[in-house]
Amino acid sequence: MIEYKNVTKTYGSNIGLDDVSVSIDKGDFVFLVGPSGAGKSTFIKLLLKEIKPDSGSITFNGLDITKMSNRSVPKLRRSIGIVFQDFRLLPKKTVYENVAFAMEIIHMGPRVIRRQTPQALSLVGISSEAAKYPDELSAGEQQRVAIARAIVNNPTILIADEPTGNLDPDTAWEIMHLLEQINMRGTTIVMVTHAKDIVNKMNRRVISIKSGRITRDEKRGGYGETEDDFGRSELLLRGGPFSL
Repeated sequence: MIEYKNVTKTYGSNIGLDDVSVSIDKGDFVFLVGPSGAGKSTFIKLLLKEIKPDSGSITFNGLDITKMSNRSVPKLRRSIGIVFQDFRLLPKKTVYENVAFAMEIIHMGPRVIRRQTPQALSLVGISSEAAKYPDELSAGEQQRVAIARAIVNNPTILIADEPTGNLDPDTAWEIMHLLEQINMRGTTIVMVTHAKDIVNKMNRRVISIKSGRITRDEKRGGYGETEDDFGRSELLLRGGPFSL
C-alpha cells in the first residue's frame, strides 16, 4: 500500500530522512516513534506530498507520488485522513458543520454529505453533540469530532499525529480504542506518538526513527527507549534491551 524506497530528504545541512526504505501494508496499525527532530514529520509530509524527496521513490496504492503532478495532489489527499494533537476544529462551525466541511471542500453533493456526516458522528460516539460548537466540548469530545472529520470521506489511511497528546490518560485510552475500531474496519493507521504506555500496551507494529534513519521496525513492538535509540538511560523492555 505504502512503500518508501531509498528515500532521502535534507534541509540544507540538516537531515530529514536518510536513505529510508519501508513498506506499510493495507490494514496495518503502525506507531511511528522517535525523538523530536528524528524525521517523523518529514516522513508524513512526504506522504502528503507537502515536500519532495531529494532522491528515492514513494508509492501509495500503486502510484509513484514522487512523480505525481500538482494537479493530482488533491485526489491523493482525499485518500488520507489526518488527526492532529490540537484538533484544529473551526470554532464558528458546529460539530456537524465541522465534519460536513471536510466533504464540502472536495465538492461532494448535499445528499452524500447528509448521509455520511451522521454516520461518521455515530461511529465516533458524538451524535448527541452535533449542534454544539467546539468550545462547548471537552478535549476528548473535540478529538472525536476531529476523527469523524478525518474519516468522513472514507480514507484508506488515517494519519494520527500525537492524537492523545492533549488528553488525560483515561480519555487517551478512549481515543485509542476508537482508533482500533476504525482500524478493524479496514483503515490503515499510522500514529506518530511519544506515549510510551500506549505503545507498550497495545503491542502493535513500531517503526523507530532517529537522525533520519529507521533504527527499528518490529511487527509487535514496544516504545523501546535506550541510550542508542533516544539518548536517554536504558530501559529494559519485556525482559531485556532490544538490539539495533
